[in-house]
This record gives sequence, structure tokens and C-alpha cells, in this order.
Amino acid sequence: MANHKATRKDVRQSEKRRDRNRYYGKTTRNAIRNLLATTDKAIAQASFGKVASMIDKLAKRNVIHKNKAGNLKSGIAKKINALA
Repeated sequence: MANHKATRKDVRQSEKRRDRNRYYGKTTRNAIRNLLATTDKAIAQASFGKVASMIDKLAKRNVIHKNKAGNLKSGIAKKINALA
């Protein structure tokens, strides 16, 4: 366990950040899952902007890498465009 005051504070802060990042990541994954489960192209295109924004925010906060964010958005866009 940490012995210095500053190290204890850093442990507390990193736990808060971890919980926050896990929340953002999980809500984004749920939004992606719901978007990909949609069979209506119009609804999927309407909600794509919101999901893409969530993915970009994860990359901005360094929860995921920026290249992974790009790959996710491109894969989702391909699936949406493939809908009939």
C-alpha cells in the first residue's frame, strides 16, 4: 500500500478515473450493440452520429486508441450502408 500522502491521493484519483472510463466504455459498447442490432437503415443512420461522437470522446479521453476509434466507426458505417 502507498505510504506517501501524494501517492495515496494518486491511487484515489486513478480509481475514480478507472470507474469513469469503465462507465463511458460500457455505455458506448451498449450503444454500438443496439445500433448494430437495428434492421431499419433510416433509424441506424440517424443514431450513427451519436454513436460516432461517443467513440470519438473515448479516443479523446485515451480510453481507446484513436486508430481503434476510426476502425470502429468505419466498420459500423459499412454495416449501416449494407442494410437494405
